[in-house]
Formats: sequence, structure tokens, C-alpha cells
Amino acid sequence: MKQEAIGQICAFDDTAEQKHADARLREAEAALQATTEWAQVTLNSIGDAVVTTDLECRVTYLNRVAETLTGWSSADALGKPLAQVLTLIHGQTFQPATNPAQRAMEENRTVGLAMDCVLIRQDGSQLQIEDSAAPIHDREGCLKGAVIVFHDACHSPTHATKLAYQAQHDALTELPNRILLSERLSQAIGLAKRHTHQVALLYLDLDNFKTINDSLGHAVGDFLLQSVAGRLSESVRDTDTVCRQGGDEFVVLLSEVEKPQDAVRIAKKILSTLAEPYQICSNELHVTISIGVSLYPDHGTDEHTLLHNADTAMYHAKKSGRNNYQLFSAEMNDLRVQNSHLESQLQMALKADDLFLNFQPRINIATGDVVSAEALVRWQNPTHGLMQPSAFLPVAEARGLMVPIGYWVLGETCRRLQAWRREGGDIVPIAVNMSAMQLRDKTLPARVAEILSKTGLDPHFLEMEVSESSLMHLYTNASISTLLELNHMGIRIAIDDFGAGNLCPKHLQCFPIDTVNIAPCFTHGMLDNREDALLVKSLINFGQNLSLRVSAKGVETLEQLDHLELQGCDGAQGFLFSKPLSATDFHALLGSDRQCLPVF
Repeated sequence: MKQEAIGQICAFDDTAEQKHADARLREAEAALQATTEWAQVTLNSIGDAVVTTDLECRVTYLNRVAETLTGWSSADALGKPLAQVLTLIHGQTFQPATNPAQRAMEENRTVGLAMDCVLIRQDGSQLQIEDSAAPIHDREGCLKGAVIVFHDACHSPTHATKLAYQAQHDALTELPNRILLSERLSQAIGLAKRHTHQVALLYLDLDNFKTINDSLGHAVGDFLLQSVAGRLSESVRDTDTVCRQGGDEFVVLLSEVEKPQDAVRIAKKILSTLAEPYQICSNELHVTISIGVSLYPDHGTDEHTLLHNADTAMYHAKKSGRNNYQLFSAEMNDLRVQNSHLESQLQMALKADDLFLNFQPRINIATGDVVSAEALVRWQNPTHGLMQPSAFLPVAEARGLMVPIGYWVLGETCRRLQAWRREGGDIVPIAVNMSAMQLRDKTLPARVAEILSKTGLDPHFLEMEVSESSLMHLYTNASISTLLELNHMGIRIAIDDFGAGNLCPKHLQCFPIDTVNIAPCFTHGMLDNREDALLVKSLINFGQNLSLRVSAKGVETLEQLDHLELQGCDGAQGFLFSKPLSATDFHALLGSDRQCLPVF
């Protein structure tokens, strides 16, 4: 009996314990449900979007903000691949961005979204977002998925700061732009007034940058501008400002200088720093710069005047041979006004066909025969009368008129030659000077072919001359290809001012050269200067070793001619034989015995 009673009591106790366990489970479930609901309320009340995924990167949860920003409802998104619901691309490249959840799980750490990350919403619209993703672990530390938290970047303080920065800085170089320069210049002028010190502006322009940009491509040009920006920043104090004014122009604001020599010292330092070679994309580039300097209060008391006068001084530096600096002076404004007027007249002269050509004969030293000539452009200016090229071509170069003038000279030369040939007389090849601007024109071969076709001239009667210094800047595959194409058409190619540049023999052999013209400065000095004499001798030997015709320009005396003949020079050009002749006189010379004897 006693044993049975105990058994009944045990059975009753087991039933009671089960009831207690069930009650605790219901309480736990209720608490969990309350916690889950509380978590849902909390996540739906925050301002950020929240998306969670499982280990397979499938969506397991979206809060309301995430639904709004993505355009997906939670019901539609659950179980979908994250990349389908949260489609991300780079704002700059428009390429797919790295999946942040996958990266957070793989690296088991919190990761930030890529810069300029753009969300493609369900309706196809775009939204710039920012924030981060993190892995999710259970209580034992096992990885269970990932959570991504993000928000609309356009409404963030970071985005506002970024927009303010972009408004005041150049995107390529990250230097201050014109807007920020204006602010800082205004502040510097205000401080200078109170503390009676000076402010300096240096206006800088890269020489022949367009040649590099067009020949090697904009990517190389951009890298070069970034390198220049870095060197400029290293050349000045932290209190100064380096600004990219636009294109290949920069402005340096020296906020406090005691005397003009301080600005001059910085200008010289910049010239030296920027002259060092640049190694960019396997290219060794050499760049020079022209600098104009203006000072407050000597050259202006407001921003506009100081900038204008620094720009004027820079223009004067270019006209003075480039790779130098010029301090502003009042006379420069007068010169700029004159040049602007000259530019207008030159544009009208081109339209009205008011330019004309003279021709200077070139002789064979051994026979005295005229074997070719150089076409030289002239201008009968309505105000200044007959103008030599040295008087108006620098203005044409600075104002972008060299290319139309060059094509006019080319067309007129071909027309003249063919007209003389139709008249039944003999003609000789005529050399036309080609500027670096023309030679970097990719349409040059096609335009030359069109001129030859219209005039009917045999290409062998046309020679194109390019200076050695220009070839240094044009040493690119594109430039070599252009010259090869011209040469294959039958046009002769010549290097002008040979010896005055630094073109190495290896580079020279890459160009399809027929003739080299020794620079006049060496011809003039070879009888009195031993170094010039040795250089002329080596240039003649060098050219002839490459089977090139060598001609000397600037021959003015019999002694110079005798020396050139002794050294084995092939040809000569200069006042000893003839000054530049009008088209009529040169045609008459060709109709005679074509002997051009020394003029005594």
C-alpha cells in the first residue's frame, strides 16, 4: 500500500512540472515576441535604412526606411538575392560596386560602402547612399549573415561638406579653383591694407602643353597637370595658395611679401622645379612655363586688376621667348592693346587674302645652281606697312592663328608652283615651315592631299620644314606616323634650325627626314667661335652619315661659304646669294640659267 502511494505522488509531481515548463515556455515566447516587436518598432523608427541577409546573401529583413529607399516591399524582398534588392554601382564609372554584405562576411569585419556609391532603386531611379555593412554572429560567435545600414547621402552633413569642397576646388588636381582664389585674394588684400605689406600674384601657363595633350592623349595630359600641381604646391608656403585657373593655367597667390624680390625668388624657384623631367606613362616629358607677376598695391588694388595684369605679364613672358618670368609694367598694357588690334587686322587679312609670299633661293654649293627655295610669309599691314614674320607671327601663335596661316602658306605655295609649271617653265621644290600646332593636327595629311589634288602639284616639289625644338615635343607615335604618311605621299621632310635643339640621334632616326638645315646662329659664329666651328663640322658629318642632305642657313660672307664647302656641306641659303624675292622675281630667276652667284 505504501509503495503504491509513493508511485501516485510521483506521477502527480511529473504532471505539475510539465505544466510549469509549458508555462515558462509560453512566457519566454511572449517575451521573445515582445522583444522582436520592440526591435521591429525600434528599427522602423530610426532614420537609417537597415537590410539583413543570411549566409547566402539573401534578404532576411528590411525596415521601413529600407523599403522607401530601395522601392522594394519587405514581402517582395524577403528571400531575394541582395544584389537584386540593393543594386549598387560606382557613381563615376557606373560599374557594379562590390557587394558590401558579402565583403563584410568574407572579411568578418565592418566595412564602409565605396565612395560615390549609387543605389539603383526598383523603379530604375538612382540614389546616392553612404554608410556601412557588418557581419551578424550568434551567441556562440558563429557567422549568421550580415546587416547593411545606409542613408540618403544627399541629406548628410558629410555630403554637404563634400559639395562645398567640390564647389571651391578643381576636380582634377584638387587645387583651389577660381572661386576659392577670389575669396583668399580678397582676404589677403584686406590684411595687406591693415598691415601695410604686399601681395603677389603669379600667373602661370605651360608652354606647348597642347602639343603633349593632343599627341599623347588627354590621360597623359591630365597626369602631367596633376604632377605640375604637386610641384607647385611644394614650391610655396602653407599660407600661400596654388590655384588651377583652368586648362593649363595656374595662379599662385603669395599672401604676404615684403618686397618684389620675394615674388621674383619664388618665380625662379618654380621655373627650376617645373623644368625637371616628368616620367608619365613611360614617357619622359620636358615642360617649361611662362610666368607673369603682379603686386598689390603697385600693380592694382583689386582682384580683377591684379589678375589681369599678372596675365598680361605672363603673355609678355611668352612673347619674350617662354620659360621665363616677367614683372608687370604699365607699358605691357599698351603692348597688349596693340597686339589685340594686330590680331584683329591679321584675321581680316586672312579672310581678305592680303598675305603674300616671298621666296629665298637655296643653292647647291658645288655648282651654284638654285636647287630649292624657302617660302616666307609677308604682310602689308594697313597701319604699319610691310611687316616681317618676326613682327606678327608671335601674335599669331599666341592667338591661335598659326594653323590657318600655315595652311594658307601651304596652299599658296602649291598654287604658285603649279601655275609656273603650267606656263612651261622649270620649277624647284619649295620648303614650307610647319608649326608644331599644325603638325599635331591629325587631319594634316588629308588636308595636304586635298591641296595637292586641287592644285595638281607633284608632291615631290613640296618640302615641309619643322624645327628641331618642335620635333622634341612631337616625338610620339602619332607625330611620327603623320610625318611618315606625308613622306609616303612624296613630300620631302626637313629639320630646320638643326643643332639648336636637343633631339638625340636615336629619336632623329625615327623621323622620315630628307634634309637638315643648320641653324643660322652656328653659321654666323663658326669662323670666330671654335665651339661653333666644331659643332657645324659634326652636324655636317652626322647628317651625311645618315645619307641626309645638309644645308646651312644664314650664309652672308664668302669666308663662311668657303668654310662650309671645305667641310663638305651640300647647300646654302642666305643674303650672300639673294635676299627673299617676290614671286615675280623668283619666277624670273627660275626662267634664267638658275645660277645664284654670291652678291658683292
